[in-house]
Amino acid sequence: MTAAIVGWAHLPFGKHDAETVESLIVRAASEALAHAGVPAEAIDEIFLGHFNAGFSPQDFTASLVLQADPGLRFKPTTRVENACATGSAAVHSAIRSIEAKRARLTLVVGVEQMTRTPAAEIGRNLLKASYLPEDGDLPTGFAGIFGKIAEAYFQAYGDQSDALAMIAAKNHKNGMANPYAQMRKDLGFAFCRQESEKNPFVAGPLKRTDCSLVSDGAAALVIADLETAEEMPRAVAFRASRHVQDFLPRAHRDIIAFEGCAVAWQRALGDAGVSLDDLSFVETHDCFTIAELIEYEAMGLAPRGQGARVIAEGIVAKDGKLPVNASGGLKAKGHPIGATGVSMHALSAMQLCNEAGDMQIAGAKLGGVFNMGGAAVANYVSILERVR
Repeated sequence: MTAAIVGWAHLPFGKHDAETVESLIVRAASEALAHAGVPAEAIDEIFLGHFNAGFSPQDFTASLVLQADPGLRFKPTTRVENACATGSAAVHSAIRSIEAKRARLTLVVGVEQMTRTPAAEIGRNLLKASYLPEDGDLPTGFAGIFGKIAEAYFQAYGDQSDALAMIAAKNHKNGMANPYAQMRKDLGFAFCRQESEKNPFVAGPLKRTDCSLVSDGAAALVIADLETAEEMPRAVAFRASRHVQDFLPRAHRDIIAFEGCAVAWQRALGDAGVSLDDLSFVETHDCFTIAELIEYEAMGLAPRGQGARVIAEGIVAKDGKLPVNASGGLKAKGHPIGATGVSMHALSAMQLCNEAGDMQIAGAKLGGVFNMGGAAVANYVSILERVR
Protein backbone atom coordinates (compact mmCIF):
# COMPACT_ATOMS: atom_id res chain seq x y z
CA MET A 1 0.00 0.00 0.00
CA THR A 2 1.42 3.37 -1.03
CA ALA A 3 -1.57 5.74 -1.18
CA ALA A 4 -4.77 6.49 0.70
CA ILE A 5 -7.90 8.58 0.27
CA VAL A 6 -7.92 11.16 3.08
CA GLY A 7 -10.86 13.32 2.01
CA TRP A 8 -13.63 13.53 -0.54
CA ALA A 9 -16.53 15.49 -1.96
CA HIS A 10 -19.55 14.32 -3.92
CA LEU A 11 -22.02 16.70 -5.53
CA PRO A 12 -25.55 15.50 -6.31
CA PHE A 13 -25.82 14.07 -9.82
CA GLY A 14 -28.64 15.17 -12.11
CA LYS A 15 -29.66 18.01 -14.38
CA HIS A 16 -27.95 21.20 -13.24
CA ASP A 17 -28.84 24.05 -15.58
CA ALA A 18 -27.53 26.65 -13.16
CA GLU A 19 -24.07 25.04 -13.06
CA THR A 20 -21.16 24.99 -15.50
CA VAL A 21 -18.24 22.60 -15.82
CA GLU A 22 -16.16 25.25 -14.07
CA SER A 23 -18.56 25.72 -11.16
CA LEU A 24 -18.91 21.96 -10.65
CA ILE A 25 -15.13 21.54 -10.60
CA VAL A 26 -14.64 24.43 -8.17
CA ARG A 27 -17.32 23.21 -5.75
CA ALA A 28 -16.06 19.63 -5.69
CA ALA A 29 -12.40 20.60 -5.31
CA SER A 30 -13.13 23.12 -2.55
CA GLU A 31 -15.29 20.68 -0.60
CA ALA A 32 -12.74 17.84 -0.88
CA LEU A 33 -9.92 20.04 0.43
CA ALA A 34 -12.11 21.17 3.32
CA HIS A 35 -13.19 17.61 4.12
CA ALA A 36 -9.56 16.44 4.21
CA GLY A 37 -8.52 19.48 6.24
CA VAL A 38 -5.72 20.13 3.74
CA PRO A 39 -4.73 23.64 2.65
CA ALA A 40 -4.54 24.12 -1.10
CA GLU A 41 -0.86 25.09 -0.78
CA ALA A 42 -0.05 21.58 0.47
CA ILE A 43 -1.27 19.85 -2.72
CA ASP A 44 1.63 18.67 -4.87
CA GLU A 45 -0.21 17.60 -8.03
CA ILE A 46 -3.71 17.78 -9.50
CA PHE A 47 -5.53 15.43 -11.88
CA LEU A 48 -8.83 16.24 -13.59
CA GLY A 49 -10.99 13.50 -15.10
CA HIS A 50 -13.08 15.09 -17.87
CA PHE A 51 -14.27 13.14 -20.91
CA ASN A 52 -16.00 16.02 -22.75
CA ALA A 53 -15.91 14.75 -26.40
CA GLY A 54 -18.21 17.61 -27.31
CA PHE A 55 -20.35 17.99 -24.19
CA SER A 56 -18.71 21.22 -23.04
CA PRO A 57 -17.84 24.23 -25.22
CA GLN A 58 -14.91 24.81 -22.85
CA ASP A 59 -12.12 22.37 -23.58
CA PHE A 60 -8.62 22.44 -22.04
CA THR A 61 -10.22 22.28 -18.61
CA ALA A 62 -7.35 21.17 -16.34
CA SER A 63 -6.57 24.67 -15.10
CA LEU A 64 -10.17 25.25 -14.04
CA VAL A 65 -9.36 23.32 -10.86
CA LEU A 66 -7.07 26.20 -9.86
CA GLN A 67 -10.16 28.43 -9.63
CA ALA A 68 -11.04 26.61 -6.40
CA ASP A 69 -8.26 28.28 -4.41
CA PRO A 70 -5.40 30.68 -5.21
CA GLY A 71 -3.12 28.28 -3.33
CA LEU A 72 -3.43 25.83 -6.24
CA ARG A 73 -1.79 28.22 -8.69
CA PHE A 74 1.38 26.89 -10.33
CA LYS A 75 0.68 23.29 -9.25
CA PRO A 76 1.24 20.68 -12.00
CA THR A 77 -2.24 19.91 -13.29
CA THR A 78 -3.23 17.37 -15.94
CA ARG A 79 -6.51 16.42 -17.54
CA VAL A 80 -6.88 12.64 -17.88
CA GLU A 81 -9.26 10.81 -20.23
CA ASN A 82 -10.09 7.15 -20.85
CA ALA A 83 -13.73 7.08 -21.99
CA CYS A 84 -16.21 6.13 -19.24
CA ALA A 85 -13.29 5.14 -16.99
CA THR A 86 -11.92 8.68 -17.10
CA GLY A 87 -12.50 9.23 -13.38
CA SER A 88 -10.58 6.11 -12.38
CA ALA A 89 -7.83 6.99 -14.84
CA ALA A 90 -7.38 10.24 -12.90
CA VAL A 91 -7.42 8.37 -9.56
CA HIS A 92 -4.83 5.85 -10.73
CA SER A 93 -2.67 8.65 -12.16
CA ALA A 94 -2.59 10.24 -8.73
CA ILE A 95 -1.58 6.93 -7.16
CA ARG A 96 1.28 6.54 -9.64
CA SER A 97 2.54 10.05 -8.89
CA ILE A 98 2.63 9.16 -5.19
CA GLU A 99 4.29 5.80 -5.88
CA ALA A 100 6.96 7.62 -7.90
CA LYS A 101 7.47 9.93 -4.90
CA ARG A 102 6.75 12.99 -7.03
CA ALA A 103 3.86 13.89 -4.72
CA ARG A 104 2.77 13.41 -1.12
CA LEU A 105 -0.68 15.00 -1.50
CA THR A 106 -2.76 14.98 -4.68
CA LEU A 107 -6.14 16.37 -5.64
CA VAL A 108 -8.34 14.41 -8.05
CA VAL A 109 -11.52 15.87 -9.55
CA GLY A 110 -13.94 14.18 -11.95
CA VAL A 111 -16.58 16.19 -13.82
CA GLU A 112 -19.04 16.13 -16.69
CA GLN A 113 -21.98 18.24 -17.79
CA MET A 114 -24.04 16.33 -20.32
CA THR A 115 -27.68 17.41 -20.01
CA ARG A 116 -27.33 20.68 -21.93
CA THR A 117 -26.48 18.68 -25.05
CA PRO A 118 -29.31 17.63 -27.42
CA ALA A 119 -30.13 13.91 -27.29
CA ALA A 120 -28.89 13.10 -30.81
CA GLU A 121 -25.61 14.86 -30.11
CA ILE A 122 -25.22 12.98 -26.82
CA GLY A 123 -25.43 9.73 -28.78
CA ARG A 124 -22.77 10.89 -31.26
CA ASN A 125 -20.49 12.07 -28.45
CA LEU A 126 -20.69 8.78 -26.58
CA LEU A 127 -20.07 6.78 -29.76
CA LYS A 128 -16.64 8.41 -29.88
CA ALA A 129 -15.76 5.92 -27.12
CA SER A 130 -16.42 3.04 -29.53
CA TYR A 131 -14.54 1.77 -32.58
CA LEU A 132 -16.10 3.97 -35.23
CA PRO A 133 -15.36 1.77 -38.28
CA GLU A 134 -17.39 -0.93 -36.53
CA ASP A 135 -20.03 1.04 -34.60
CA GLY A 136 -20.07 4.57 -35.99
CA ASP A 137 -23.36 4.17 -37.87
CA LEU A 138 -25.42 2.75 -34.99
CA PRO A 139 -28.56 4.92 -34.78
CA THR A 140 -29.09 4.14 -31.09
CA GLY A 141 -25.67 5.37 -29.98
CA PHE A 142 -23.78 3.55 -27.24
CA ALA A 143 -26.97 1.77 -26.16
CA GLY A 144 -26.83 0.08 -29.55
CA ILE A 145 -23.44 -1.45 -28.72
CA PHE A 146 -24.69 -2.91 -25.45
CA GLY A 147 -27.90 -3.94 -27.19
CA LYS A 148 -25.76 -6.04 -29.51
CA ILE A 149 -23.85 -7.44 -26.51
CA ALA A 150 -27.16 -8.34 -24.85
CA GLU A 151 -28.39 -10.05 -28.03
CA ALA A 152 -25.20 -12.09 -28.26
CA TYR A 153 -25.43 -13.06 -24.58
CA PHE A 154 -29.09 -14.08 -24.98
CA GLN A 155 -28.20 -16.17 -28.03
CA ALA A 156 -25.48 -17.95 -26.08
CA TYR A 157 -27.26 -18.43 -22.75
CA GLY A 158 -30.97 -17.84 -23.30
CA ASP A 159 -33.30 -14.94 -22.56
CA GLN A 160 -32.02 -13.02 -19.53
CA SER A 161 -34.73 -10.38 -19.38
CA ASP A 162 -35.73 -11.38 -15.85
CA ALA A 163 -32.15 -11.03 -14.62
CA LEU A 164 -31.73 -7.61 -16.24
CA ALA A 165 -34.98 -6.39 -14.66
CA MET A 166 -33.85 -7.71 -11.26
CA ILE A 167 -30.57 -5.80 -11.57
CA ALA A 168 -32.38 -2.59 -12.53
CA ALA A 169 -34.88 -2.99 -9.68
CA LYS A 170 -32.11 -3.72 -7.15
CA ASN A 171 -30.11 -0.67 -8.11
CA HIS A 172 -33.09 1.66 -8.13
CA LYS A 173 -34.13 0.38 -4.71
CA ASN A 174 -30.60 0.97 -3.41
CA GLY A 175 -30.54 4.42 -4.98
CA MET A 176 -33.38 5.48 -2.70
CA ALA A 177 -30.83 5.70 0.13
CA ASN A 178 -28.28 7.73 -1.86
CA PRO A 179 -28.64 11.49 -1.36
CA TYR A 180 -26.38 12.10 -4.39
CA ALA A 181 -28.40 9.93 -6.80
CA GLN A 182 -30.14 11.45 -9.80
CA MET A 183 -33.13 9.09 -9.57
CA ARG A 184 -34.28 8.18 -6.07
CA LYS A 185 -37.27 6.04 -6.96
CA ASP A 186 -37.95 2.36 -6.31
CA LEU A 187 -39.26 1.28 -9.72
CA GLY A 188 -39.83 -2.37 -8.77
CA PHE A 189 -39.24 -5.53 -10.76
CA ALA A 190 -42.58 -5.53 -12.60
CA PHE A 191 -42.07 -2.07 -14.08
CA CYS A 192 -38.47 -2.83 -15.09
CA ARG A 193 -39.47 -6.17 -16.65
CA GLN A 194 -42.44 -4.99 -18.67
CA GLU A 195 -42.24 -3.01 -21.88
CA SER A 196 -44.49 0.02 -21.62
CA GLU A 197 -44.94 3.55 -22.89
CA LYS A 198 -42.73 4.72 -20.00
CA ASN A 199 -40.28 1.85 -20.42
CA PRO A 200 -39.89 1.20 -24.16
CA PHE A 201 -37.23 -0.92 -25.83
CA VAL A 202 -34.19 1.20 -26.65
CA ALA A 203 -31.74 -1.17 -28.35
CA GLY A 204 -32.12 -4.90 -28.88
CA PRO A 205 -33.54 -6.44 -25.68
CA LEU A 206 -32.56 -3.40 -23.58
CA LYS A 207 -35.35 -1.18 -22.30
CA ARG A 208 -35.07 2.30 -20.86
CA THR A 209 -34.71 0.86 -17.35
CA ASP A 210 -31.66 -1.08 -18.55
CA CYS A 211 -29.76 2.12 -19.39
CA SER A 212 -27.90 4.53 -17.11
CA LEU A 213 -28.87 8.17 -16.95
CA VAL A 214 -27.44 11.18 -18.74
CA SER A 215 -26.10 13.37 -15.96
CA ASP A 216 -24.27 16.43 -14.75
CA GLY A 217 -22.04 16.09 -11.71
CA ALA A 218 -18.66 16.15 -10.05
CA ALA A 219 -16.76 14.36 -7.30
CA ALA A 220 -13.30 14.86 -5.85
CA LEU A 221 -10.71 13.09 -3.70
CA VAL A 222 -7.62 14.06 -1.77
CA ILE A 223 -5.13 11.18 -2.02
CA ALA A 224 -1.98 11.08 0.13
CA ASP A 225 1.01 8.86 0.67
CA LEU A 226 0.65 6.56 3.67
CA GLU A 227 3.05 8.52 5.88
CA THR A 228 1.02 11.68 5.39
CA ALA A 229 -2.26 9.77 5.70
CA GLU A 230 -1.28 8.59 9.19
CA GLU A 231 -1.62 12.19 10.37
CA MET A 232 -5.13 12.58 8.93
CA PRO A 233 -8.49 12.01 10.67
CA ARG A 234 -9.39 9.30 8.12
CA ALA A 235 -7.45 7.22 5.62
CA VAL A 236 -8.71 4.62 3.14
CA ALA A 237 -5.77 2.85 1.54
CA PHE A 238 -5.46 1.26 -1.86
CA ARG A 239 -4.49 -2.34 -1.16
CA ALA A 240 -4.37 -2.73 -4.93
CA SER A 241 -5.04 -0.71 -8.07
CA ARG A 242 -4.94 -2.31 -11.49
CA HIS A 243 -5.56 -1.02 -15.01
CA VAL A 244 -6.02 -3.40 -17.95
CA GLN A 245 -6.60 -2.11 -21.49
CA ASP A 246 -8.12 -4.36 -24.16
CA PHE A 247 -8.63 -4.12 -27.92
CA LEU A 248 -11.09 -1.45 -29.04
CA PRO A 249 -12.85 -3.35 -31.89
CA ARG A 250 -15.45 -5.80 -30.61
CA ALA A 251 -14.53 -8.12 -33.46
CA HIS A 252 -11.13 -8.73 -31.86
CA ARG A 253 -12.63 -10.01 -28.59
CA ASP A 254 -15.19 -12.35 -27.10
CA ILE A 255 -17.54 -9.49 -26.37
CA ILE A 256 -19.70 -11.39 -23.86
CA ALA A 257 -16.71 -12.42 -21.75
CA PHE A 258 -15.40 -9.00 -20.63
CA GLU A 259 -11.92 -10.52 -20.51
CA GLY A 260 -10.22 -7.22 -19.60
CA CYS A 261 -12.53 -6.90 -16.61
CA ALA A 262 -11.69 -10.46 -15.53
CA VAL A 263 -7.93 -9.91 -15.83
CA ALA A 264 -8.10 -6.61 -13.91
CA TRP A 265 -10.00 -8.29 -11.06
CA GLN A 266 -7.63 -11.26 -10.97
CA ARG A 267 -4.55 -9.04 -10.83
CA ALA A 268 -5.97 -6.65 -8.25
CA LEU A 269 -7.17 -9.42 -5.94
CA GLY A 270 -3.79 -11.12 -6.31
CA ASP A 271 -1.92 -7.92 -5.50
CA ALA A 272 -4.12 -7.35 -2.45
CA GLY A 273 -3.75 -10.93 -1.28
CA VAL A 274 -7.51 -11.35 -0.91
CA SER A 275 -10.41 -13.09 -2.62
CA LEU A 276 -13.95 -12.01 -3.47
CA ASP A 277 -15.07 -13.72 -0.26
CA ASP A 278 -13.06 -11.16 1.71
CA LEU A 279 -14.83 -8.14 0.19
CA SER A 280 -17.62 -6.37 2.07
CA PHE A 281 -19.05 -4.74 -1.05
CA VAL A 282 -18.39 -3.87 -4.70
CA GLU A 283 -19.19 -0.76 -6.71
CA THR A 284 -19.30 -1.90 -10.33
CA HIS A 285 -19.90 -0.21 -13.67
CA ASP A 286 -23.56 -0.80 -14.55
CA CYS A 287 -23.77 1.57 -17.51
CA PHE A 288 -26.30 -0.98 -18.78
CA THR A 289 -27.81 -3.86 -16.82
CA ILE A 290 -26.24 -6.39 -19.20
CA ALA A 291 -22.84 -4.98 -18.18
CA GLU A 292 -23.45 -5.69 -14.49
CA LEU A 293 -24.68 -9.20 -15.35
CA ILE A 294 -21.53 -10.04 -17.31
CA GLU A 295 -19.36 -8.39 -14.65
CA TYR A 296 -20.68 -10.88 -12.06
CA GLU A 297 -19.08 -13.60 -14.16
CA ALA A 298 -15.92 -11.65 -14.98
CA MET A 299 -15.20 -10.89 -11.32
CA GLY A 300 -15.70 -14.56 -10.45
CA LEU A 301 -19.10 -14.62 -8.71
CA ALA A 302 -20.44 -17.18 -11.19
CA PRO A 303 -19.26 -19.30 -14.13
CA ARG A 304 -19.84 -17.93 -17.62
CA GLY A 305 -23.49 -17.87 -18.55
CA GLN A 306 -24.67 -18.24 -14.96
CA GLY A 307 -24.65 -14.63 -13.79
CA ALA A 308 -28.44 -14.64 -13.53
CA ARG A 309 -28.37 -16.87 -10.46
CA VAL A 310 -26.22 -14.29 -8.64
CA ILE A 311 -29.02 -11.75 -8.76
CA ALA A 312 -31.84 -14.32 -8.44
CA GLU A 313 -30.34 -15.78 -5.25
CA GLY A 314 -29.85 -12.36 -3.65
CA ILE A 315 -26.07 -12.70 -3.43
CA VAL A 316 -25.55 -9.09 -4.59
CA ALA A 317 -28.45 -7.54 -2.68
CA LYS A 318 -27.60 -4.95 -0.06
CA ASP A 319 -28.11 -7.59 2.63
CA GLY A 320 -26.55 -10.36 0.52
CA LYS A 321 -23.20 -12.11 0.68
CA LEU A 322 -21.53 -9.47 -1.53
CA PRO A 323 -23.57 -6.28 -1.94
CA VAL A 324 -23.06 -4.79 -5.39
CA ASN A 325 -23.90 -1.14 -6.05
CA ALA A 326 -25.35 -0.28 -2.66
CA SER A 327 -25.21 3.30 -3.96
CA GLY A 328 -27.69 2.50 -6.72
CA GLY A 329 -24.87 2.31 -9.23
CA LEU A 330 -24.78 4.30 -12.43
CA LYS A 331 -28.30 3.05 -13.04
CA ALA A 332 -29.88 5.16 -10.29
CA LYS A 333 -27.04 7.52 -9.37
CA GLY A 334 -26.40 8.77 -12.90
CA HIS A 335 -23.37 8.61 -15.14
CA PRO A 336 -21.60 11.96 -15.72
CA ILE A 337 -18.76 10.34 -17.63
CA GLY A 338 -15.68 12.03 -16.17
CA ALA A 339 -17.05 12.00 -12.62
CA THR A 340 -18.14 8.37 -12.43
CA GLY A 341 -14.90 6.68 -11.39
CA VAL A 342 -14.13 9.36 -8.80
CA SER A 343 -17.66 8.98 -7.46
CA MET A 344 -17.26 5.22 -7.08
CA HIS A 345 -14.08 5.68 -5.03
CA ALA A 346 -15.64 8.44 -2.89
CA LEU A 347 -18.73 6.34 -2.13
CA SER A 348 -16.53 3.36 -1.27
CA ALA A 349 -14.45 5.50 1.09
CA MET A 350 -17.66 6.65 2.76
CA GLN A 351 -18.66 3.02 3.31
CA LEU A 352 -15.31 2.06 4.79
CA CYS A 353 -15.27 5.07 7.12
CA ASN A 354 -18.83 4.31 8.26
CA GLU A 355 -19.96 7.66 6.85
CA ALA A 356 -22.36 6.38 4.15
CA GLY A 357 -25.58 7.27 5.99
CA ASP A 358 -28.58 5.26 4.82
CA MET A 359 -26.38 3.55 2.21
CA GLN A 360 -24.16 2.09 4.93
CA ILE A 361 -23.32 -1.62 4.83
CA ALA A 362 -22.83 -2.77 8.40
CA GLY A 363 -19.27 -3.72 9.26
CA ALA A 364 -17.78 -2.81 5.87
CA LYS A 365 -14.04 -3.57 5.99
CA LEU A 366 -12.84 -4.09 2.42
CA GLY A 367 -14.31 -2.72 -0.81
CA GLY A 368 -13.84 -3.33 -4.51
CA VAL A 369 -14.36 -0.81 -7.33
CA PHE A 370 -14.66 -1.67 -11.03
CA ASN A 371 -14.93 1.17 -13.54
CA MET A 372 -14.72 0.59 -17.29
CA GLY A 373 -14.43 2.63 -20.44
CA GLY A 374 -16.13 1.50 -23.61
CA ALA A 375 -17.35 -2.08 -23.77
CA ALA A 376 -14.79 -3.49 -21.29
CA VAL A 377 -11.91 -1.77 -23.11
CA ALA A 378 -10.46 0.35 -20.29
CA ASN A 379 -10.74 -1.67 -17.08
CA TYR A 380 -9.82 -0.30 -13.64
CA VAL A 381 -10.08 -2.19 -10.34
CA SER A 382 -9.27 -0.79 -6.91
CA ILE A 383 -9.28 -2.71 -3.62
CA LEU A 384 -9.82 -0.32 -0.71
CA GLU A 385 -9.33 -0.76 3.04
CA ARG A 386 -9.64 1.70 5.89
CA VAL A 387 -6.35 2.10 7.77
CA ARG A 388 -7.33 5.11 9.88
